[in-house]
Amino acid sequence: MSPLDRIANVSTLKQHEVDKLYKVEHKPIVSTAEQLCFLIRPRIQTVTWICDLVNYDKALGRVRRYKIIFTPQKFFACESVLEERGVFGDVSCDQWDFNLLPVDDDIISLELPEFFTDTFLAGDQRWVRTVGSSLHLLHSLFGPFSKVYGIGRIAKMVYESFRMQLQTEETRTKGDAQIENVFIIDREDDSVCLCDRRGPGDPFCSQVVYEGLVDDVFRIKCGCVEFSPDVTASDKSVKVMLNSQDKVFSEIRNEHFSNVFGFLSQKARTLQTSYDKRRGMDIKQMKTFVSGELKGLKQEHRLLSLHIGASEAMMKRKTKQDFQELLRTEHSMLEGFELRECISFIEDHINRQVPAPLCSAPYRRRELQTSYGFDHLLTFSSLKTLGLVQEQQTAETLSAMETRVGRLVNDRTAGKLTEAISSLAKKSNFRALSRKLHLVPKVEDYDLHVPKDMAYVFSGAYVPLSCRLIEQVLDRESWSGMEEVTRLLNGHEFNVTGSASSPGADSQRRVLVLFLGGCTFSEIAALRFLAREKGQMPFRPGTQ
Repeated sequence: MSPLDRIANVSTLKQHEVDKLYKVEHKPIVSTAEQLCFLIRPRIQTVTWICDLVNYDKALGRVRRYKIIFTPQKFFACESVLEERGVFGDVSCDQWDFNLLPVDDDIISLELPEFFTDTFLAGDQRWVRTVGSSLHLLHSLFGPFSKVYGIGRIAKMVYESFRMQLQTEETRTKGDAQIENVFIIDREDDSVCLCDRRGPGDPFCSQVVYEGLVDDVFRIKCGCVEFSPDVTASDKSVKVMLNSQDKVFSEIRNEHFSNVFGFLSQKARTLQTSYDKRRGMDIKQMKTFVSGELKGLKQEHRLLSLHIGASEAMMKRKTKQDFQELLRTEHSMLEGFELRECISFIEDHINRQVPAPLCSAPYRRRELQTSYGFDHLLTFSSLKTLGLVQEQQTAETLSAMETRVGRLVNDRTAGKLTEAISSLAKKSNFRALSRKLHLVPKVEDYDLHVPKDMAYVFSGAYVPLSCRLIEQVLDRESWSGMEEVTRLLNGHEFNVTGSASSPGADSQRRVLVLFLGGCTFSEIAALRFLAREKGQMPFRPGTQ
């Protein structure tokens, strides 16, 4: 599902005299329409295709009117392409400031899939103003922000863009401040922690909350998922909106997957009990039941069947992928133990040409190219540029390294081996951050049924770095006392106190978390857990 589908479906567009819908491709459009309207993102390639289409019509002597609507922003580079291709005078351009898409009650998305690669990989900062405009819009809708916290170079730039727009544009706020705290999290600075990153590759820590697994297996787009026929038990796929209005999904979305089947089983028994109430009813009671409860029960039963089918399908796929062994390997890496077994696991996956947690250890380019093929040369280059993988510079093997430090290593000093192997790669600050922020809980038997902290989203093995930072800053009400942590995160932290007073004690404190570069559903689940623990602040994660 595209963002446009969430706003205006086909029938709505046809009511406004839209004849046909086409996907913008590099080929002629077969249509007798006298006007073509292109709703596109500001991409050079897409504009080039449109130029070729206009020139093709001109060569055939076909006269049409062309209009390009850029969303969410119009860039000068795109207009330059129109001019270079000789169609600038034939095309009219406009801009649609599509900044925020409400995906759920507590999730707003900017729907900027290009943000991560353009900003952090290509170094293109053109989307900074777009994100700043989104903050400006929220400021005008919900009143001035009481406090703004941020960390990271791009986060600082976004705030400066937002501040400049406040100074140069007249802002009419509606009512008192409804958002107390705003957090701007820059994904560039948590590259030292290779466990949460969602960039060109998958996040290092495998997601184990239900919503995260659904996204990994089926892909959630704009809050919608398409379940395949093996889930629907039919020959057709089904698109389902995943939000709080789905009574089944809303109760399991943040649950660890090990708890999901038990809940679904209990839900099935509850529904059966509700159906059984119709037995022994008289005509009047049956009429009331049919008109009032039956429709809702049927809808809930349909959704329950889909989520049961999805859970079974995910279980089958993860079983084939040695999912439990993958989780154990990830947890060992986080704790810094059994590294030889972890390296063997990674090498085995590379040799079998299946995805491996490459972000965890130095690699040899030749091994990866031989296994995965030269088609992924640019992929590995991008991952290396982003700091998500490190290329092994020395020719020493793991065995040779173990021999060198063998006199210093035993079962009780496995940390020495960790440091020795880490020396093969670029130095990471993850260990230091982990110790200072207690990212890796030291709990023998973690209770996933009754979790006590945010680590449950990764089976009790790890607390998402971004969520821990938010928790610490909320408790301290500033970055004070976290100087060493911010230094390890490359600094650029800031906090600004606004002119608005904080909401009263009786009002709900709302916290807006803006992730620059996207976030995982595991992080969202952790933030929801933190909101429940704090008891008074529903989080509203904003994400690209």
